[in-house]
Amino acid sequence: QVQLVESGGGLVQPGGSLRLSCVASTIYFRMYTMGWYRQAPGKQRELVALVTPTGSTTYADFVEGRFTISRDDLRNTVLLQMSRLQPEDTAVYYCNAEYINQSWGQGTQVTVSS
Repeated sequence: QVQLVESGGGLVQPGGSLRLSCVASTIYFRMYTMGWYRQAPGKQRELVALVTPTGSTTYADFVEGRFTISRDDLRNTVLLQMSRLQPEDTAVYYCNAEYINQSWGQGTQVTVSS
């Protein structure tokens, strides 16, 4: 399994921005599809965005152009730049790595509140 370490969560006001970062401990990082998921209290974990080894991206409908996922294969890092955050974006955000198997990070809390 791949160890994933997320950072960048926190408290932000509505309309604000945050950048989440996830570093993966694998020499095969470039072979992984990397994704961000989130789970709000009382709700199921859901996909936010993912990026394939070729750089293709997929976003959940609720993103509506507000978030951008990117990867840096030299630094084994996947980023999620989030802007125009709303209270409904409040959740624990998890990094995911998939290549044959799946690995999850420990999660980072994002709270959007005034």
